[in-house]
Amino acid sequence: MAQVAIVGGGWAGLAAALALKEAGADFLLLEASPRLGGKVFTHRGEGFLVEGGPDASVRYKREVLALAEALGLEPMGTLPAKPSAYILRKGKPHPLPEGLLQVVPGDLKALAKTPLLSLSGKLRALYDLFLPRGGGEDESLKAFVERRLGPEVFQALVAPLAGGIYGGEPEELSMRAAFPALLELERKHRSLLLGAMRSRKGRGSREGGSLFFSFAEGLSALTRRMAERVADHVLLATPVLLLEPLGNRFRLHTPRGALEAEAVILATPAPTAANLLRPFLPGATALLKGIPHTPAATVSLAFKEELPVSGHGLLIAQGEGYQARGFTWTHRKWPGRAPEGWSLVRAYFSGEAARLSEGELARLTLAELRRYLGREVRPERTFVFRFPEGMPAYRVGHQERIARLEMALLQAPGLFLAGNYLSGVGLPEVVRSGEKAAARALAHLSLPPPGEKETSRLG
Repeated sequence: MAQVAIVGGGWAGLAAALALKEAGADFLLLEASPRLGGKVFTHRGEGFLVEGGPDASVRYKREVLALAEALGLEPMGTLPAKPSAYILRKGKPHPLPEGLLQVVPGDLKALAKTPLLSLSGKLRALYDLFLPRGGGEDESLKAFVERRLGPEVFQALVAPLAGGIYGGEPEELSMRAAFPALLELERKHRSLLLGAMRSRKGRGSREGGSLFFSFAEGLSALTRRMAERVADHVLLATPVLLLEPLGNRFRLHTPRGALEAEAVILATPAPTAANLLRPFLPGATALLKGIPHTPAATVSLAFKEELPVSGHGLLIAQGEGYQARGFTWTHRKWPGRAPEGWSLVRAYFSGEAARLSEGELARLTLAELRRYLGREVRPERTFVFRFPEGMPAYRVGHQERIARLEMALLQAPGLFLAGNYLSGVGLPEVVRSGEKAAARALAHLSLPPPGEKETSRLG
């Protein structure tokens, strides 16, 4: 019998496993697929390095950086580019304004200069400087931005940026759950623009290549380092078919047989966790099933020529008639991703378009890229990655749902959740959720957390 069983070997589960190992706990990680890493998947071959899922983390959130440092990995920034990216609006690409804080302007000079907004749109955005604070209640991203900065800023700038982060429909995103820092800016500074200007200092810049980072061998390099540390505690291709509470412990039924644990961390997508909890926690199951998920997909195309593109990529505003959310010019964003003289383009999709077959997605990507470039191009390589479970949608009231979920879990002491559907979809938040679940499991077992041990087991 293990002290802790971790179900799911994505970055949340691996982060939990590392924390338990550092604390000296006895644990076992069960992953249903033949590999670890979850949505982080790096393909390497024929001179290409292609990310199937996320392609970067951010420097101003320390969890992934700290983990990489502990495991001896050197972060690699993006290639400098000015402008760093473009937004397609009214059929034309416009440079992304400099000095953004998450999805809102943080540089008044750049806001005044951007061709993305009309004069009236810019003047309406500046009216934020004179508006009173909001009431602090949860509201949608659309309602918040339109209240502070006006509808044009939302349509032209915020919606394509937020859609690139969360997928789905950015209008319905909860401010408290998805962008709590922006709500805090309004509370602290009253003016969102002034707060963004003051807060973006020290965060690095897109243009200088210091905001995002990956690794020379892709994000899966961190997956491998984590996996190496916990290899003796991992069972791959071992789905948990049934989770059964047994007094003060749990029994997990797998194709390899049953095993027992004193505590369980479910580091799976919310739908999988809901299925495992259905027999004994119907309330938690209903709450988990109530979190919408948007299917996602990425398509990377390799061309044996230099395409006429600039910056790191292109976001696509609403109403432009494209199904892709945007394109990343991977060969211009990262060093070493494609052979010299080649171009590597990545498109990302969410919603109904992401449900298409691999062949349909490849054809759609090529057609939309040709439309944007205005010329015929033929790829030499095609890489398609589909994520049917996709991304969780943080709708208004999400935090209250998670609070009710926490209460429902009290009926099963020793059971903990981790994943991107709880308190953030970014890689730092995913790592944090795994570490938090591990800390709770250790507390349940009355074991000291890793920080209280004399010698780190990650060193």
